[in-house]
Amino acid sequence: MQNEDKYHFLSKINSPADLKEINLKDLPQVAEELRNFIIEASSVNPAHFGASLGVVELTVALHYVFNTPYDLLVWDVGHQAYGHKILTGRRDVFHTNRNLNGISGFPSPFESEYDSFGVGHSSTSISAALGMAVAAKLNNEKRQTIAVIGDGSLTGGMAFEGLNNTAATRSNVLIVLNDNKIAIDENAGALKEYLTDIATSKTYNRVKDDVWNFLGRLSKLGVDVQGFTQKIDNAIKSIIMRNSNLFESLDIRYFGPVDGHDVILLTRLFEDIKDIPGPKLLHIITKKGKGFKQAEQNQTLWHAAPGKFDIETGRIICSENNENEQPQKFQDIFGDAIVELAEKNNKIIAITPAMLTGSSLVKMSKEFPDRCFDVGIAEQHAVTFSAGLAKQGMIPFCNIYSSFAQRAYDQIIHDVALQKLHVVFCFDRAGLVGNDGATHHGAFDLSFMRCIPNMVISAPRDEFQLRDLMYTAQLEKNNFPFAIRYPRGNSLYPKSEIEFHELKIGKGKCLHKGENIAIITIGTAGNIALNAIKILKEENLNISVYDMLFLKPLDFDLLHEVFSSHDYIITIEDNTIIGGLGSAIMEFAVENDYKIKVDRMGIPDRFIEHAKQDELIALCNYDTESIIKKVKKVAEKFC
Repeated sequence: MQNEDKYHFLSKINSPADLKEINLKDLPQVAEELRNFIIEASSVNPAHFGASLGVVELTVALHYVFNTPYDLLVWDVGHQAYGHKILTGRRDVFHTNRNLNGISGFPSPFESEYDSFGVGHSSTSISAALGMAVAAKLNNEKRQTIAVIGDGSLTGGMAFEGLNNTAATRSNVLIVLNDNKIAIDENAGALKEYLTDIATSKTYNRVKDDVWNFLGRLSKLGVDVQGFTQKIDNAIKSIIMRNSNLFESLDIRYFGPVDGHDVILLTRLFEDIKDIPGPKLLHIITKKGKGFKQAEQNQTLWHAAPGKFDIETGRIICSENNENEQPQKFQDIFGDAIVELAEKNNKIIAITPAMLTGSSLVKMSKEFPDRCFDVGIAEQHAVTFSAGLAKQGMIPFCNIYSSFAQRAYDQIIHDVALQKLHVVFCFDRAGLVGNDGATHHGAFDLSFMRCIPNMVISAPRDEFQLRDLMYTAQLEKNNFPFAIRYPRGNSLYPKSEIEFHELKIGKGKCLHKGENIAIITIGTAGNIALNAIKILKEENLNISVYDMLFLKPLDFDLLHEVFSSHDYIITIEDNTIIGGLGSAIMEFAVENDYKIKVDRMGIPDRFIEHAKQDELIALCNYDTESIIKKVKKVAEKFC
């Protein structure tokens, strides 16, 4: 490791065993070095940022006290696990974080034995930790099991299901509640206010500290006060807070709140409570972005570093979110369009599960605060909430990242499609999203939506189609479930005033008429195909390209035209090739007795790793070069 003087302790830590050799009094210096290392690495390799800075002291304390990896540490989401990775043998490869063939930005059991459970989506830690704890008990193992969950993740329904079952099993699980009042955007809902009441009650905290100090002195005299302490603490909460503690009402022993940036305090607390049997929860207060002023002041922007930056000033050197960048991002096109539509149609409501900024609904929330809802990390609720709105005549636009929508599949089927309700699903980050990797790729939405009855499924190629699809979807005559999926990243053209036009549902388009070979596309894959045929045309290969726009219903008339005038069909989609556009075209061919060969290009049948979007598209062999290579090979036979 370079800069050994700068990282006096960290340079010697290759595993938690090395960390344990350090004197307790030196742990604050270890934490400072770890925080500086994350900042330095992220300044040249932008990645998730604020969450890991906020749990540096917690990470050091956990690995100092517990015997990982035998003791099982489960992180929620994984944004906060960078310090964990650095302390568990990945310090010297951390510069490869989220890059092609580098380490993952999330905990992964395939990467390290210290990553006890793979995580990328939120609210899973308590359930996973409980399963591990029950298994340990059944196997007569003396493992400790720890779940680290943020207060944002606690808004997810699965977290509450896990809490309920944890209490019922009486398993030995320690839940660390990292309370920083923010996920990506500021947390929404009553839970935030509840935790704030606990954390800010000066009377409760003062009396609690006095009682704990007094009982601590009795303990030193040989008096067993463990159970007595908890009963007194419960009484203090009940009297001063005027209501019972949520966690204690579930029979989970509650400790806190405590300063999550005091590493020595945390270490001592973990030593004190780790052997207390049964489920318990330690409530710590932290600050997201701790130790980097800009990240503390603008926590949403610095959830992930917005580009390479200067460590001293925080100035962005190279921004992925440059405001002068042209053309527009698809998410911003959506954000502008929904405000325009909402101005004309007062029935339009916007719903997002904790992705107000990511979905570009901030403008909508300011312009129409009573018609824009951030429901927290609760995708299932977002969908059924939308269904309830639609049942009473509203037109909800339910905006969910494609991979997050997988969590609400039952609700999409039962609560929306089965009842033929007018909900407009906007699946952002569809297709390959890039550096977040397998947990965040929207690789399956065309496939899992296509098999649902009563559903219209569409994918725009550019901003014109996205706006027109949104306009068409909100028309009252189209009162059925309507899905629009669009990718992460930029559209084709600079921002401009674009009028809305109604589209004919189920109607595709010929983008270029050629001979012999036809490429059928949907969504932005059509742009890749157009780039390829420009090059092919220069080599005297004239290939047809068709944009279906709608996967369901399919334009059968257009497909009959394609199959009757070409000898070979290639389908291209930014979706798994199983069950999506290619499968639909092959089904059409079989059902209509066409004998023409159909060749599918898209995301293969495997989970795709992390890298830049263009690198991944090339790895999946549907980039411009791969299309040209495929067409040339086919042309040798048919042209």
